[in-house]
Amino acid sequence: SVGADLIAGSLIKNPGGGLSPTGGYVAGRAEFVDKAAARLTVPGIGGECGSTLGQSRLMFQGFFMAPHITAQALKTAAFCAGMMEGLGFKTSPSSTEKRYDIIQMIEFGSSENLLKFCSGIQRGAPVDSFVTPVPWSMPGYADEVVMAAGAFIQGSSIELSCDGPMREPFLAYMQGGLTYESGKLGLMLACDRLLSQ
Repeated sequence: SVGADLIAGSLIKNPGGGLSPTGGYVAGRAEFVDKAAARLTVPGIGGECGSTLGQSRLMFQGFFMAPHITAQALKTAAFCAGMMEGLGFKTSPSSTEKRYDIIQMIEFGSSENLLKFCSGIQRGAPVDSFVTPVPWSMPGYADEVVMAAGAFIQGSSIELSCDGPMREPFLAYMQGGLTYESGKLGLMLACDRLLSQ
């Protein structure tokens, strides 16, 4: 209904609900899904068999939890926009705009503010909260990038994370939050770090 014949995605993103440690999916017109299944698995097997790595329960539980956890991330993003606007920073979308994604952009205007905010997000993480994010030359990016992501599942975007390129206007892209409460805590620690020193 949206004009795509075939879509593909990763289960470590929103559809995995923060629980699926690996995996992907394809959806769309039956003929293309069948062709993808034949190409992405063992020839001749199609979608009838395949490696699940013993992770089926986590994948199905992730699918089940995904709508609730995505709603938690949306609430966290709206809270972030309101808090950052209250501190005088530009955000997109704003705290009053309708949301179509879990990503929240904040314009910091300086590398120092971007680094402080990302450091605070990392401080509020359930994993590796002691780590200090530093900018680095990440493959595929023209500028150095700073990334904060103390996640249970490496690369997950539904868990609280924040990143941004080290160039003007020093934009941060915050997303995720498995629970609204942990997202709020991470944001309050980020603002504490931002306002201190």
